[in-house]
Amino acid sequence: MNYRKNLNNRIYGGDNMMSLSDVRYLPRWIILVIDIVLIFLATYFSTYIIERINYNTKLFYDDIPMYALILIANVLFMFIFKTFAGIIRHSTFIDLFKIVLSTFCSTLLVTGISYSYFVFSGFKMLSAHIPFFVILFATSFMILFLFRLFVKEFFHSVREFRRSTLKKRILVLGIDETSVAFARAILDNANLPYQVVGFLTQRYDSKRAKLLGKPIYTKEKIEKYDKVYLALDGVLIVKEAMTKEEMNSWVNLFLEKDLEVFKAPSLQKLRDSDLMGSIRNLQIEDLLNRKPIKIENDDVKKRHHNKIILITGGAGSIGSEIVRQVAQFNPALIVVLDQAETPMYEIEMEMREKFPHISFKFVLADISCDERMEKLFQQFKFSMVYHAAAYKHVPLIEENPHEAILVNIAGTKNLATLASKYGVNRFVMISTDKAVKPTNVMGASKRVAELFVQALQNCEGNSTKFITTRFGNVLGSNGSVIPHFKRQIEAGGPLTITHPDIVRYFMTISEACELVLEAGTMGKGGEIFVFDMGEPVKIIDLARRMIKLSGFEPDVEIKIIFTGLRPGEKLYEELLSDDATTMATHHEKIMISKDPLMKFDEIDHYTNNIIAVALNSEKIEVVQLLKDIVVDFKSNNSIYEVLDK
Repeated sequence: MNYRKNLNNRIYGGDNMMSLSDVRYLPRWIILVIDIVLIFLATYFSTYIIERINYNTKLFYDDIPMYALILIANVLFMFIFKTFAGIIRHSTFIDLFKIVLSTFCSTLLVTGISYSYFVFSGFKMLSAHIPFFVILFATSFMILFLFRLFVKEFFHSVREFRRSTLKKRILVLGIDETSVAFARAILDNANLPYQVVGFLTQRYDSKRAKLLGKPIYTKEKIEKYDKVYLALDGVLIVKEAMTKEEMNSWVNLFLEKDLEVFKAPSLQKLRDSDLMGSIRNLQIEDLLNRKPIKIENDDVKKRHHNKIILITGGAGSIGSEIVRQVAQFNPALIVVLDQAETPMYEIEMEMREKFPHISFKFVLADISCDERMEKLFQQFKFSMVYHAAAYKHVPLIEENPHEAILVNIAGTKNLATLASKYGVNRFVMISTDKAVKPTNVMGASKRVAELFVQALQNCEGNSTKFITTRFGNVLGSNGSVIPHFKRQIEAGGPLTITHPDIVRYFMTISEACELVLEAGTMGKGGEIFVFDMGEPVKIIDLARRMIKLSGFEPDVEIKIIFTGLRPGEKLYEELLSDDATTMATHHEKIMISKDPLMKFDEIDHYTNNIIAVALNSEKIEVVQLLKDIVVDFKSNNSIYEVLDK
């Protein structure tokens, strides 16, 4: 009853595409009846053949006892060998062997009875014994076998049709060896939810050609027709085979045609076992990413191999990636320092699993506590310090400027001073493009940290090389715009953007950290290294593409609303100040920014003063002193704008 009820619900509820699993197996007695009918037909056919071979043969078309004898013999051996007990759509060689035995034994039995009848009565049941029984055996076996083969193939065909209707019909972009390899792998794996229906190329000399039996579409055809006419759901792209510009051009076309865009995995994963989870929807990060950087500099490896390394902010987005990359160079010890307990626990679990042969020490501490920091420097002979610990969220820091002073300035001052005191070879500080012509407290506090670190370089008796790296937004970092947009899209929108004209630079976390390691190795001390961030991205364009890549229509299914610039936020970021000059390095993506400097006594006095004020005064006084230090700090969309008048 439950089965019938569920089936009725499927049919009358509007779901007419029934699964084969909804079709129950026939009762065994029905299979037996069908087999008996087939044996009857085989017997009738055998007598007909004998009549055609020998016109003088006395036939028994109407000989009911003979028919009964053949049928009874077959039924007997069907029960003995259980030929009707298997599930026909899942028939195997064993089922075929049972049919052979059953038909052979039943034919042998009938033959024996026929000859026995002749011996005892003197009359023949048939004048042509041997030919009839040979034909009867062959016909009975073939008709039972073909029946099962038909049912098996029928269900297989229906299953394949059902599966193909549920699969996404895709084109593979490209006709090179890599694209063909991916297409072949998909075609060979029936479990994948994709059906390759052709290839796509910009070439016009391949219109009539075929690859793997599939047609080759031209870009012109995709531009001319819509997805309904072309009967397409999406396109699979092989990212490694294209430049960033080529991929953006194709993706714009696919999104315009409302086609899903899928990304193929790397060639190393081109195996059936990997393909299922490796083909995924193209993400916005794939369009913003640049060509991956591989550190080939032996100096970078030597600088870290068998050394003791301190990484502050090691549980954050940048710091944790530096931990991962440094661990690959087999250092003697990595000390990971952070004050965030849960992220610290997570990075500890990850590192213990991925790098069981590397020694780690995970320290939960606040960098603004100078006594706690000094104990660390006394305990370990650090060769390098990567200082990534900082408060970075502009609106929060705008509201809480005291914390920016205590962490971004006092914390940096503690670490840099200790690095110099204990003879650390290199101190690499992670800064931000918001430190250039700052419009917010966060950027200004990082600029003060830059000034202190640079000034400390030239102090008498200092042997530490102080190096600063400055770059913009990194893709997927904690609190960045892309994860924020993804959450809003998953919630059904709307996407919130502060201003329609706002633009930002983007770089992958791994690329940024690789450049940090490179710059930290090449630095001679006192430099501010700035990275080539590529072309700035308009956030409204980023939002629209993310919505389309998620399969929605911007401003229709997912709304975009503008909320106004947040306190301290500016429309565009800069990597260089107006009065800065740049120098090239041996690395094409790393430049040296020559910014104005301060004498150590001056910046030391300023920092001591502002730290004291941050501990005892109101935020207006704190920000006023910050503006006295960083003369080009002009607040934007902030309560502190009154201080600029």
